[in-house]
Amino acid sequence: MSEKKYPFLPEGKEITLVPLENPFMTRARTVARNMSTDRKHPTGAVVVKDGVILGEGANQVPLKNKTLSKMHQKGACVRKLFKVKSGEKYWICPGCANYSDHGEQQAVRNAIAQSGDVQGADLYLWGHWWCCEPCWNAMLAVGIENVYLLEGGDTLFDRDNPANKIGKFEEIA
Repeated sequence: MSEKKYPFLPEGKEITLVPLENPFMTRARTVARNMSTDRKHPTGAVVVKDGVILGEGANQVPLKNKTLSKMHQKGACVRKLFKVKSGEKYWICPGCANYSDHGEQQAVRNAIAQSGDVQGADLYLWGHWWCCEPCWNAMLAVGIENVYLLEGGDTLFDRDNPANKIGKFEEIA
C-alpha cells in the first residue's frame, strides 16, 4: 500500500500501484486514449476477474461541441474558475465528467452488462491518482475487491502537482 494521502479512501481499503507494463494497466491506458471524451484529463478503467477483462470504460463528458470542448481544454472550466476541489461539484461544468460518467463507473456498468457478476473482481484505473467517493461506493456496492493505479500517477495525474502531464498523452509512455 502506498503511504500517499488520498482525498478519499474507504476504511479498510487500499490502493495498489502497478507499472505501465502491467497488461491490465496498459489496456486501461488504451481505453482512455480510445474511448474518453475528456481530452484534457482522459481516464480509462478495466474490470478484471481471474485474469480476464470483464468490462472497460472511460470518462465521458457531456460537452460535445468541439469549439467549446477546445475552450474547456484550454482552461475555460467553470469548476476551475470557482476553484472547486477535485472530486466535487462536477455538475456545474459541462466540460467535466460527472462522477457517474467516470471511467470506474463506466467500466463497472460495462462489466455487469457483459458478465453479470463482478463480485471479487479488480479494477485498474489509468489517468488519475485516486478514486472519488461516489466511484468507490459504486465499486464496493458490486463487490470490486482491489483497485490498481499507475505507479507515479500521483505526479502524472495530480492537477496540483507542477510536474503533472495532464493533457499531454505523448509525454506519458
